[in-house]
Amino acid sequence: MFLGHFAVAFAAKAAAPRASLGSLFLGAQFLDLLWPTLLLLGWEEVRINPSPAGGPPLDFVDYPISHSLAGVLAWSLLFVMVPFLRDRKWRTGLVLGGLVLSHWLLDLVVHHPDLPLYPGAPDYLGLGLWAYPVSENLLEFALLAIGVLLYLRATRALDDSGRRGLWTLLGTLCLIQAGNSFGAPPPSTAAVAWVGQAQWLLVAWAWWVDRHRDTGLRL
Repeated sequence: MFLGHFAVAFAAKAAAPRASLGSLFLGAQFLDLLWPTLLLLGWEEVRINPSPAGGPPLDFVDYPISHSLAGVLAWSLLFVMVPFLRDRKWRTGLVLGGLVLSHWLLDLVVHHPDLPLYPGAPDYLGLGLWAYPVSENLLEFALLAIGVLLYLRATRALDDSGRRGLWTLLGTLCLIQAGNSFGAPPPSTAAVAWVGQAQWLLVAWAWWVDRHRDTGLRL
C-alpha cells in the first residue's frame, strides 16, 4: 500500500482543517518513514525477493517496532498527545493518531501475512491483496481519487503554486505507485532504506502546497 496512505491523509483535511497537509502526510506515512531508519540501524530486517507473489519485491522479515500492532498503537498515542500537549488540540491529535493507525489497517488489507500483533508474536497477519495487483492498484487509485476530492472540497488554491503544486505532487505520487508495482527489484536493502528516507520530501512538498491553499491555521 502506497497511494492509499496518502489518500487517507488528503481526506483527513476535511476532519482537521487546521492541520497542515504536511502534518497529515506525516501521520499517515509515519510508519514507513520510521522503518527506513530502523533498517539502517539494523533494528529491523527486510530481504530482496525478485519474484514475489504480488506486491513489492521485498520480504518483510522483522519489523516489530514500526509495524507490529502494539507498536503502531503506541505511535498513534504519541501523535494524539503531541498536539494536545502543545496547543490543547484534541481533534487534531485524534485525527493524526487515527492516521497512524490507518496505515497498519491498510497494510493489513494488502500485505502477505507478515504483520505481527506484537514483538515476538508467533503468528502474522495480512489479507494478501498484493497477490491480485490489478485489484490492488484499482483500490489504491480509487482511494486517492476520493481523498483528493475531499481535500479539494475542504480547500481552495490561493495562487498558481497551490494549484500546480498540488497536481504535480499527485502526478509524482502516481509515478511512484507505478514504479513500486512494475519497477525492477532494488539492488540492496540499503538502497531500499535510503529511497524510503526520500519520502520526507513528500511531507515537505505537501506542507508547501498547503501553504498556498486557503486552509486556516496550521500545525
